[in-house]
Amino acid sequence: MKLLDLFITSSIPVGKILVITGIGFYLALDRVNILNQDARKQLNNIVFYVFSPSLVASSLAETITYESLVKMWFMPLNVVLTFIIGSFLGWLVIKITKPPYHLRGIIVGCCAAGNLGNMPLIIIPAICNEKGSPFGDPETCEKYGLGYVALSMAIGSICIWTYVYNLMRVLARESPIIIGTSSTVPLIPTKVIQVEEQFGTWSKIKQRVCSATENINLGTIFAPSTIAALIALGVGLIPTLRKLLIGNTAPLRVIEDSVSLLGEGTIPLLTLIIGGNLLKGLRGSGMHKSVILGVVVVRYVLLPIIGVLIVQGAHQLGLITSEPLYQFVLLLQYVVPPAMNLGTITQLFGSGESECSVILFWSYALASVSLTLWPTFFMWLVA
Repeated sequence: MKLLDLFITSSIPVGKILVITGIGFYLALDRVNILNQDARKQLNNIVFYVFSPSLVASSLAETITYESLVKMWFMPLNVVLTFIIGSFLGWLVIKITKPPYHLRGIIVGCCAAGNLGNMPLIIIPAICNEKGSPFGDPETCEKYGLGYVALSMAIGSICIWTYVYNLMRVLARESPIIIGTSSTVPLIPTKVIQVEEQFGTWSKIKQRVCSATENINLGTIFAPSTIAALIALGVGLIPTLRKLLIGNTAPLRVIEDSVSLLGEGTIPLLTLIIGGNLLKGLRGSGMHKSVILGVVVVRYVLLPIIGVLIVQGAHQLGLITSEPLYQFVLLLQYVVPPAMNLGTITQLFGSGESECSVILFWSYALASVSLTLWPTFFMWLVA
């Protein structure tokens, strides 16, 4: 397949995303006022509690079996690596740009959490169905491609609502307490320091563990999407449950069909919401350009380069198969823009919504370039 054909193939799904995002943007304009702030907030709650869990559950339960999970064992590790490496790079952005304290969680979240849901779900079928796709038969390509994306989306959802959600919450609440102009309140009280000095290293470790445990909110860790992913894994991996719920001859297939029907509304709804949220980004919120540039460089330059090194290294070591489509999905996980769920998280927090919209606006504005150039290179690399 020629390079120009690869470029055209990778640009089609980006065009679809831009069209739907543009509709959401238009509906949020003041003169239209259909997708206003209150409407987006209510829709976000519906996505959080209903649509997103349904999409994760239906996609995962249909495609995951014990055999496929063994074959794709590296994919969960790859997703976790994108979050860990992104968090580290986000921390570097904070150190370099020195933003206000309330923005630190948003910056780390945007660098760590990629859009592993609706972006690949739109990109993979579009590429598979393009004439001259390097991944073979369109029907087979789409079937296996959506299976890879389903697992990627489920693991990504768990990471967002356990790791990123709580990381953003903790970073947003942490700030130095300053009294007057010269005196500060120490982060660790003097009594604690004296006790730690008296009882040694074990006391320090115990103190840190207890402090971290107190800050963990189990209610947020087990978010609806996380619970849905765990249930779906159980259905997919337990043959009895799978026969009852999955397939055209399953006795309880009406449950799976209903969940799948709800899940189908997630992608267009999330894309419309992000289009509405981008209006805030266009109007601006005093966000420093260095912060936006830092996030864009992390997501569209550093992470893809690191992803190529990791995936190609894993292939050379025999950790992953030589199947081009599987490698392509692994590489795609490093180049997607920040997750749309970050907008939902900031709205649930009730703070940082405007700043997050600015970062998302510029990230998705530049995604049309990144999601065309990098997938073109990825297809050439794996094919």
